[in-house]
Amino acid sequence: MKLENIENEIKYEFKNKELLKKALTHRSYANENNIESNEKLEFLGDSILEFLTSKYLYNTYKNLKEGEMTKVRAAVVCEDSLYNIAKKHNFSDVLYLGKSEIKNNSATRKAILADSVEAVIAAIYLDSDLEMVEKFIIENLKEPIEIASKNVGMKDYKTVLQEKLQVHGEVNIEYKLVNEVGPDHNKTFTVQVYCNNNLLAEGTGKTKKGAQMEAAQKALLKLK
Repeated sequence: MKLENIENEIKYEFKNKELLKKALTHRSYANENNIESNEKLEFLGDSILEFLTSKYLYNTYKNLKEGEMTKVRAAVVCEDSLYNIAKKHNFSDVLYLGKSEIKNNSATRKAILADSVEAVIAAIYLDSDLEMVEKFIIENLKEPIEIASKNVGMKDYKTVLQEKLQVHGEVNIEYKLVNEVGPDHNKTFTVQVYCNNNLLAEGTGKTKKGAQMEAAQKALLKLK
């Protein structure tokens, strides 16, 4: 895949193509070819990503408290989330990697791909402005932010259920994954919660944790 294809993927055409190339240049390739890697861009992109995600949360989710916004931001500004963006836009096809990294199949390594997304964010900013890079970030994180915002209020249900069930002594609490449907980037999970092998409730969610939380919440409602 050529750099032009990546521009089509991310819906942004660079005025300075070298910025995009640098953003996709791992230090292993840079060291072999005596050029600059994407590490400084990654540093800048990390700060831009955190700022613009915080801005979006502040302006969009008026109902969230400061601590809840912090938890949502942490859930989406993370290696897993950035890795998913890189996979979505096929960054692994155009990464500039050194020979040793290619041998180790590092094009698909989670950390390298996640770092490349932060570098691309900085490159877009340097090539244009905050408005353009904000568009890229929100287009890619809007859905994960929405999911995280819905789950943030469910953070204590499992703990509360455990305390309630164990008030008279130890019991065996199990969360069993019973179904998952949908493509890898948009799965729905179904989880059942059991106490001493007795089914209490069933929950669904876009993550296994979210499904567990919903199951715990429903179990608590039944026990009231």
